[in-house]
Amino acid sequence: MLIEECPYIEPLDAYGAFAGFADSHFLDSGDRDRFAYVVASPLHKLTAKNGQVKLDGFPVPGDPFGVLADLMARYRVEAGPDLPPFQGGAVGYFGYELAQQLETLPQAPQDWLNMPDIAVGIYDLVIAFDQLDRRMWLISTGIPETSPTARKKRAADRIGIIRKYLRFARPMLETPEIPHTPDIMPWQSNFDRVGYEGAVQTVVDYIHAGDIFQANLSQSFRAEYAYDVIPKRFDLYRRLSLASPAPFGAFLNFGDVAVLSNSPERFLKVADGQVETRPIKGTRRRGAMPVEDAELAQELMLSAKDRAENIMIVDLLRNDLSKVCKPHSVKTPQICTLESYANVHHLVSTVTGELQDGKSAVDLLAACFPGGSITGAPKIRAMEIITELEGSTRGAYCGAIGFIGFNGSMDTNIAIRSICVNGGRMAFNVGGGIVADSIPAAEYDETLVKAAKIFEALGIRPYAV
Repeated sequence: MLIEECPYIEPLDAYGAFAGFADSHFLDSGDRDRFAYVVASPLHKLTAKNGQVKLDGFPVPGDPFGVLADLMARYRVEAGPDLPPFQGGAVGYFGYELAQQLETLPQAPQDWLNMPDIAVGIYDLVIAFDQLDRRMWLISTGIPETSPTARKKRAADRIGIIRKYLRFARPMLETPEIPHTPDIMPWQSNFDRVGYEGAVQTVVDYIHAGDIFQANLSQSFRAEYAYDVIPKRFDLYRRLSLASPAPFGAFLNFGDVAVLSNSPERFLKVADGQVETRPIKGTRRRGAMPVEDAELAQELMLSAKDRAENIMIVDLLRNDLSKVCKPHSVKTPQICTLESYANVHHLVSTVTGELQDGKSAVDLLAACFPGGSITGAPKIRAMEIITELEGSTRGAYCGAIGFIGFNGSMDTNIAIRSICVNGGRMAFNVGGGIVADSIPAAEYDETLVKAAKIFEALGIRPYAV
């Protein structure tokens, strides 16, 4: 592995030098988390759709998790000391429909965006940023070469290329203009208020009938453009991140397909075999004035309904982690703590564990996928009801975005507050956990609160949709 420290560049500015290239990705950590990463020029590309797995565009046998696990094992390298956790490996998204590979589930009748179920690149070269200490490294593993001499040469060549592109990095000081408006289909939801509230009531009825304890229902806002909008997508991401910096943001550019994620929620982190997940359940809007803001935060903290919603998902995740963690290692060090973001307060819990010997980050991902905070409990029945009521695939939304390192590390978000793109079509979902005492009108309003910063980035207002 070749490691070169460079003069620090803001991560967003550095990524600007690569934003126009397909398969270049930016793992953002906003202003809350410490590390950020830029990758470009993958060694391999792994995709899958409806169970057909492709590696570098060619069909391969196996399921997506198995193929990915094989790649991670083939290129296993030890971590360099005193560096950010990600030092090469897989970067991309794991879509909600990957659950079809793990369980017998109904298929949604509509696939409006038609995104791959998984889109991941394997990267031997990473630009890593420590935003706390303001340090930046170029890290090149030299993979896939195997001899020390050839690996060293490839690593040096690859760093030379990335250094050349970094010369084009420029400070991005101005807020991008509002993106142009859709010209084939204006922004509209797949539910109107009456329809969404009716779907919420149906979930409540299922709960009273004893089918489930909770389900996460969402509405999907969609638009369609007549021409190529690829040059504008990074500008839109910048608007989104400026409006609401998120600790687990990401801009993934696969060419026609892209994901602009502004997620505040960690799904799964692995570092030195230690596992962490931080489910979010419970939301209130921010107040316009400090007193009102504090009152709303207090209301959330004292809400029995929101705390119950959160604790149900904590129990589900404790069960999921126990499948691959050492006996008695799963703990809950924090329960229902308050975290405040640009437009919302959230209740957040933390569940930790220690991976069993012989289990990998990919095993953990498969054991917990998709995250319980965006399905409900029990997970399988909740997912059946979600498909019945939403009637459409979720794609990257409610899947996970992040990295799995050659060194066994992993950090992924829950892909919420995320705009998904395929060609001229864009969509984003917003939803919430429905429990027995949910009020349909309040649940609909909560989705609009969560969507507020995306509406702002797009230059549209909720009532205009």
